[in-house]
Amino acid sequence: DHLFHLEAHRFEKGRGRCPYAPSSSFISTLYGSELFTGLYSDYWGRDAAIFRMMGRMAHIRTEPDDDRLLKEPKFVSSYMIPDNEDREDNKVYFFFTEKALEAETGAHALYSRVGRVCANDMGGQRMLVNKWTTFLKSRLICSVPGMNGIDTHFDELEDIFLLQTRDNKNPVIFGLFNTTSNIFHGYAICVYHMVSIRAAFNGPYAHKEGPEYHWSVYEGKVPYPRPGSCASKVNGGLHGSTKDYPDEAIRFARTHPLMYQAVRPVHKRPILVKTDGKYKLKQIAVDRVEAEDGQYDVLFIGTDNGIVLKVITIYNQDTESMEEVILEELQVFKVPASVIFMEISSKRQQIYVGSESAVAQVKFHQCDMYGTACADCCLARDPYCAWDGISCSRYYPTGTQTKRRFRRQDIRHGNAAQQCFGQQLLGEALDKTEERLVYGIEYNSTLLECIPRTLQAKVIWFVQRAHEPRKEEVKADERILKVDIGLLFLRLHRMDAGTYFCQTVEHSIVHTVRKITLEVVEEERVDDMFNKDYEEDISQKMPCPAQSSIPHGSKPWYKEFLQLIGYSNFQRVEEYCEKVWCTDKKRKKLKMSPSKWKYANPQEKKARIKSDHYRVPRHTAES
Repeated sequence: DHLFHLEAHRFEKGRGRCPYAPSSSFISTLYGSELFTGLYSDYWGRDAAIFRMMGRMAHIRTEPDDDRLLKEPKFVSSYMIPDNEDREDNKVYFFFTEKALEAETGAHALYSRVGRVCANDMGGQRMLVNKWTTFLKSRLICSVPGMNGIDTHFDELEDIFLLQTRDNKNPVIFGLFNTTSNIFHGYAICVYHMVSIRAAFNGPYAHKEGPEYHWSVYEGKVPYPRPGSCASKVNGGLHGSTKDYPDEAIRFARTHPLMYQAVRPVHKRPILVKTDGKYKLKQIAVDRVEAEDGQYDVLFIGTDNGIVLKVITIYNQDTESMEEVILEELQVFKVPASVIFMEISSKRQQIYVGSESAVAQVKFHQCDMYGTACADCCLARDPYCAWDGISCSRYYPTGTQTKRRFRRQDIRHGNAAQQCFGQQLLGEALDKTEERLVYGIEYNSTLLECIPRTLQAKVIWFVQRAHEPRKEEVKADERILKVDIGLLFLRLHRMDAGTYFCQTVEHSIVHTVRKITLEVVEEERVDDMFNKDYEEDISQKMPCPAQSSIPHGSKPWYKEFLQLIGYSNFQRVEEYCEKVWCTDKKRKKLKMSPSKWKYANPQEKKARIKSDHYRVPRHTAES
């Protein structure tokens, strides 16, 4: 027999702990035993509120049906960030986007906000009973300065990442923003310091006399204790809790929750702007790295199609501009899906990326993928990696690697020529130019594939046509396109035949990555060949001979194709075709019926690009 003991538990409602509709925006942070949440708590999605529940303190929330506090917000994130050593003065910060009552440009303008409450707020005694008496909010600005003082604003907050520093009172806040403009679509990342946020909350309050008045600075007398301040020792210790605050202070806090001064980012501009429409940016995580020439913040940005961008940005103080360096593009899911969360572990040097159906684990770095040369390693500009005299390996600011004499790294400038002086500048693989032979049929599309070793390298194409001693640069037009993976001919002409050189240029290092000889087959000759009857003597026209070498008496069918080309280098072309057709895979196809070969038509299938545009995920484990 089994005996079960039943224990009675108090019935708990979920109101204020989780949203009524799981699809609605929801944020929470746990401080001690108290749960602070921001959510919609009703079925219709109208009652947006900030709650405190679960702990020993009284349940408390924002006052309902008050647009001055929250106006259709989209909650993004929340954190407890202490202001000082006095725990009674601790505050919880909320990041969200809402309809802006103070916006004069349109009734439906959206502003991003940072709001805060005192963690020990007990509500008022006669007014705001069980309601927040310390709730304040300020606008969070992320904009690009423009001509005549007109800025381009990114007003909708997508994600927030809190980068902890050695001082837990002053973390660095990274915000990912979206545009609400109908003119263009883009994303920006702005960085904020807590000193700017605290300055906004310690500044003047916003005030509006009536419907016909504009928002302005409140210039009247501010009651004591200052609305929004906590009942703590650092604030005088005269009030044991907010219930002891005078009615004047409670009334002012109720009518003036908005601060007049907005919070502006570091450098007064974004550190990253994306307006190319290539991705929708969804999530952000940041790791701070010590490099040889300073400290860098590595941004990991999750997109809507399952790609994680690994980026660093470098601020030029002289020009007041930001340089963006994309280190990697990682496709982390086999089936592309939107990234919905990212968690980072600096200790394990890994990032965990999640979609609705999978979680991937990705390493911060794999330095050996940058090649076997000093120039490769330096041009990558990855703060995790450095050339140690032998290979591109993990960089450690301190430790055993400091004993190595040859440690080369230049993140800010990527000056490989200077850093690699006296070293193996170009590796064996890099020093050799890969050569390829490509055939294209006249009036069809053809791709000459060439992918640079680093994402920031500039690719330049040159062509040397037959009987011409000099090379000339290939210019893109409506027929010839320069794409990320190579040179695309939308419609091939006979005059396009020649030798193409794919060169990469990066910080004065020039390298010819690939040499491609393009042969153009005339369309009418291809049509004539495939209209012939191949049923006669098909055994002699198989794609591959039975032996590894072609007997002198046999005549493989592709030799008729070679005769159509009519080039002087017939022997080289013959070797090429034998290599293409006589592989193990093609030999297996000999077992098929001869009719399979009779109806082969090169125009029935377009050439498939085998190489992926993005780098293969490095040690990615998906579950």
